[in-house]
This record gives sequence, structure tokens and C-alpha cells, in this order.
Amino acid sequence: MITKKRIEEIKRKYKDVFESLEEYDKTHKLPSYRERIDITLSVETINKLKKEKEKTGKPISRIIEEKVN
Repeated sequence: MITKKRIEEIKRKYKDVFESLEEYDKTHKLPSYRERIDITLSVETINKLKKEKEKTGKPISRIIEEKVN
């Protein structure tokens, strides 16, 4: 039989998993779900993003997400 203490340890250890499942229950989408959108950016901004992409090797979408978060 699992003790309450063990249950709390599991909840703490896998907190992110439980939060993801809770989000799925609410929205029927996983929080890591990614969606494509169309946006309009200035040429200057696009060039900066391309330079950052070359420098870091990260996709532009990931760079934008990191800047926003």
C-alpha cells in the first residue's frame, strides 16, 4: 500500500507531468503543443532573427519563444 508521504513525493517529483495532464483535461491539447501562425515582421527584424539562428543553430520559432518567455 502506498503511503500519503510517498504519494506527495511522486506528485512533487512529477509535478510537470501532472500539470500537463491537467491542462490536457481542460483544453484537450497538450501544453507542449505547437501551432503554426502567420505574422508580419520588418525586414530588419527578420535579418536579426536569421543572424541569431546562424549564431545559435536554433530555429527562429524557438528564438522567438525564448524572447517572449
